[in-house]
Amino acid sequence: MKIDDIDPIALDLSTYHIQQSGLLSKRYKIGIVVSQFNDAMTSRLLKGALGYLQSVGIVNDDIIIAYVPGAFELPLKAQQLLNNGCAGVICLGCVIRGDTSHFDYVAGECARGIMTVSLAANKPVIFGVLTTDTVDQAFDRCQNNDSNKGLEAASSLVQLLSSLAR
Repeated sequence: MKIDDIDPIALDLSTYHIQQSGLLSKRYKIGIVVSQFNDAMTSRLLKGALGYLQSVGIVNDDIIIAYVPGAFELPLKAQQLLNNGCAGVICLGCVIRGDTSHFDYVAGECARGIMTVSLAANKPVIFGVLTTDTVDQAFDRCQNNDSNKGLEAASSLVQLLSSLAR
């Protein structure tokens, strides 16, 4: 069974105030930090993220793209972009499990670093890093379709910026 095969349950939320997240009502400077390691995957993640941002009306002049050597370096560059005026940052990377524990250290510290930067700055920093067991799994997650994790990361950023603006 896959999670997509399970329907969500219906909830009566009529007595609650629900904040809807949608498109952005003003212009924001958006940062995207891309790991160069596994660039066959990260370039596809970037394409998905850019495609989404452009589809919701974010103009190219408001997007700053920065490259770092690997996933471990994503948080530091994200922090710099936030300090230089970005409203939020999307971090894109790809860590594929190998035969050693290196995967665990890189993936875990990358995730922790991204969350730490986000909470310290009180601004969204989105984890768009593939952490897979195989190259095939990574490749499946960066195709030119709605399952592209770069596109999903960009969508998360737009929704969070919209929600935080309320």
